[in-house]
Amino acid sequence: MNRFVAAERALRTAAPHQLLDAVRRVLVEQYEADAVELFMADYGTTVLQPVSRLPHTQEPVSVHNSPAGRAFGAQEPFIEGLSDGLVCVHLPVTVRGDRLGILAVSLPGGEHARGCLKELAEVADVLGHEVVVAERDTDLYVQARRKDRLTLAAEMQWQLLPGRSYACPEYELGAQLEPAYAIFGDNFDWSVTADRLLLYVSNGMGEGMEASLLTNLAVNALRNARRAGIGLSDQAALADQAVYAHYRGRCYLSSLMFDFDLISGQVQVVDAGSPQVLRLRDGTVERVSFEAQLPLGMFEETDYTAQDFQVEPGDRLVFVSDGVYEAFSPGGESYGDAALTRAIMSTRLLPPADVPRAVLRELTGHRGQVVATDDALVLCLDWRGRPS
Repeated sequence: MNRFVAAERALRTAAPHQLLDAVRRVLVEQYEADAVELFMADYGTTVLQPVSRLPHTQEPVSVHNSPAGRAFGAQEPFIEGLSDGLVCVHLPVTVRGDRLGILAVSLPGGEHARGCLKELAEVADVLGHEVVVAERDTDLYVQARRKDRLTLAAEMQWQLLPGRSYACPEYELGAQLEPAYAIFGDNFDWSVTADRLLLYVSNGMGEGMEASLLTNLAVNALRNARRAGIGLSDQAALADQAVYAHYRGRCYLSSLMFDFDLISGQVQVVDAGSPQVLRLRDGTVERVSFEAQLPLGMFEETDYTAQDFQVEPGDRLVFVSDGVYEAFSPGGESYGDAALTRAIMSTRLLPPADVPRAVLRELTGHRGQVVATDDALVLCLDWRGRPS
């Protein structure tokens, strides 16, 4: 049997909580591996957490200054030299652009390592898909993603998200929420089809559990309408009714909703509140303004109208919540005045998956304090479009 086929079969037949044991066994037998470890990126994407010894894990590995972090950031295998003629191959574990972590495989160096590098990368790819499926049935990999305990509100919010990044030929997405372990009401969501991308950035009012419950209601109302095949403006109207019916106007949620046509680049937009979008085109950053409409649930039976917008190949759109653009420096300067534009320009060469984290680091420096007083959400979309 082909050794890659053997590895694939071992992963597909393993119990959800035994994927690492299965891949370790087959890599030792088929590829002469000396050691195999799986690391998962934590919610703040600052460290890579080892899966092996939960609930008492090994020491985490930094995303920023380690061989594993180098492979994670570049999304390319990285070979680290070890003693006794061994090398450690660090392999990205990624599913459709969503960066889950790193598979580290120690094995004999030289021609042996180089000869099986491509197959090992494919094994890591299969492992990533199996981890995503296994998370339906085990908490093992979800536990490994957290270096600290999440608040209950944060737990609810992270469970709502589709992922942290996504890539396909027409576009690439990356998003991040902060503070990662105590988020309140900010949220992003997306849904992809053969010819469309639907994208949502939301900001629920309030704090803690109340904000999380409000966001859960609104996001699921939008999903329910979307999955019924309803258009963008009617999705907003139905979510508005659902939120108002429960809160009677006491609480409401701001949302920026986009429906992209992958073929033409034409976009329908509903701007229902505070999230903003900035566009980087031809080296210039500008805020894109839409007709402001009422937040979801503020008043009963609000009507929403979709506006037209056009994206061009090469455009970068950066979506931010009010916790980003309304953050102030100790001197009183709003981050959204000029610092946000500088941050978008300084990160223009980074892939979308890295941009949110970099912009949020700049935000921390701007406000002069590590502890945030509000949620901060950044989502980056690079648009390539579909070739004619």
